[in-house]
Amino acid sequence: MIVMKFGGTSTAGCEQINRLVSIVAGRLDQVPIVVVSAMSKVTDTLYKISAAAEAKDLATTLDLVDGLRSRHIQVAEELLGNNAGLLLPATSKINEICDELESFTSAVCALGELSDRSKAVIVSNGELLSSTLVGYAMENIGIKTQWIDAREMMITGDNYLCAEPDLAEINQRVPAVVADALSDHQAIITQGFIGSNKAGIQTVLGRGGSDYSASLIGAAIDAKVIEIWTDVDGVLTADPRRVPGAKPLEKLSFEEAAEMAHFGAKVLHPLTIEPAVKKEIPIYVLNSYKPEAKGTVILKSDLIEDGVKSVSFKENIRVINIFSTKMINATGFLEKVFDIFSKNNVSVDLISTSEANISVTIDAAAKNVDKVVSELSAFAEVEVDDNKAQVSLIGKNLVNMNGIMTGMFESLASTKLYMVSQGASNINVSVVVDKEALDASINKIHKSIFES
Repeated sequence: MIVMKFGGTSTAGCEQINRLVSIVAGRLDQVPIVVVSAMSKVTDTLYKISAAAEAKDLATTLDLVDGLRSRHIQVAEELLGNNAGLLLPATSKINEICDELESFTSAVCALGELSDRSKAVIVSNGELLSSTLVGYAMENIGIKTQWIDAREMMITGDNYLCAEPDLAEINQRVPAVVADALSDHQAIITQGFIGSNKAGIQTVLGRGGSDYSASLIGAAIDAKVIEIWTDVDGVLTADPRRVPGAKPLEKLSFEEAAEMAHFGAKVLHPLTIEPAVKKEIPIYVLNSYKPEAKGTVILKSDLIEDGVKSVSFKENIRVINIFSTKMINATGFLEKVFDIFSKNNVSVDLISTSEANISVTIDAAAKNVDKVVSELSAFAEVEVDDNKAQVSLIGKNLVNMNGIMTGMFESLASTKLYMVSQGASNINVSVVVDKEALDASINKIHKSIFES
């Protein structure tokens, strides 16, 4: 069996869904389980619906729901044409989903209160709608398809908007559900992003969670491969929107891919790698707009050669510098510092230390930073630098690559560096620069390493 996940740009309209279905048709011999995201921009609309409902703006809420209904019915009509035997049940299902959404959001409007539980119910409707369209489109070309409600098998904890998967329950339920569905069908269509807790209450995995859903399903059934279909030619050496010379990578390791995701690469959800790593299931990142392109395969480290794979970045970060002579030859100082970050739920990315100084980077949007600074200031001098960006060179065994570091730092000779950090795993070397110097920095480094 194979798991195929298609993102929002691959389900954006009739043309894209027809292309998706054609790709699936070419994989029938591998018994595909198709996982889809909501159509492009639909989840954004559902968040707007949530906000309007919470504000008791019934007119806007109903207008937005009606817009979703019209968009999906129009695509259904384009996909299924005069096939009344499929078009009528498809539009009926779309109307049923939208009627329930309308009723639910109207109740939220009346209350003027939006709990996380209610918000999870609202934002999950995009995947229910898109999987309905794709399922009927697959049937329309003769693929015997079983639609499965992901909430029956994607069991999670009780954090409704960023739910933690219950791996034991998922690994128990998925194989049974899949086996039953495939007893008399050629393929399965289901939803990414959504799940439910053990009480059957709806949850979602968080934005970008469809990749994670696909990986969890793949791991649970010991899939041969997991395919992530996007709108780019696999994983690239840099973000092509910022680096015109970015090139597709043929392959990289699980560890490199995880590091790239953590340090800013947008192709993969950071958690996607985890279930596949444990089962050593290859992940292919492919372009649904160019299905003939090779894409990128992500494999275990033993199968990947040493070398630089990408220049990644994080655009909006803060640097917190902590200085205290009390840390010289003292034990427990670092524990005291990082306990403050942990207690205030502030996640640290990079760390650099010297005899009397600790520098860390955090996301600029992190909350409770003022509390962290206040508590640290009780025993140290603290300075916060805003408007910074992080540039990371990522690859396997970078420490063994002669000349790579020289090339990187020569490229940044005229750029002010606020921090330098090398990971203990030898997979990344990162520097912090002014935000306004980011584009020039990543292009200079990329040119030096990949375009020379």
